[in-house]
Amino acid sequence: MTNSFALHIPDVELTPEPLAPDQVVSGSPEVSGKVLWESEDGRQLRGIWQITPGVVTDTEADELFVVISGRATIEVADGPTLEVGPGDLAVLREGDRTTWTVHETLRKAYAINF
Repeated sequence: MTNSFALHIPDVELTPEPLAPDQVVSGSPEVSGKVLWESEDGRQLRGIWQITPGVVTDTEADELFVVISGRATIEVADGPTLEVGPGDLAVLREGDRTTWTVHETLRKAYAINF
């Protein structure tokens, strides 16, 4: 079990997390992140994730996130289009097929359940 902690999200150093080539629709987006906590069974993650401008697709896990900086449009197949920016909270559901159009490098803090 990890001790309680606090950190300043904009200052956290992230590690590159290369995208699968078939996820990139346009541009040259780069993803990085850092897992801050993982449950013993690996079914829950808490962390920070960042993506540079471009367009990518993804199939989502059950996730709640808060945007710290940047802006993106997230189109959910057969669902809503989400416009997110600093201070916005969003929820994505497991299995959502999404297209992310990242307008400005986006950094978010997330909680994911598998």
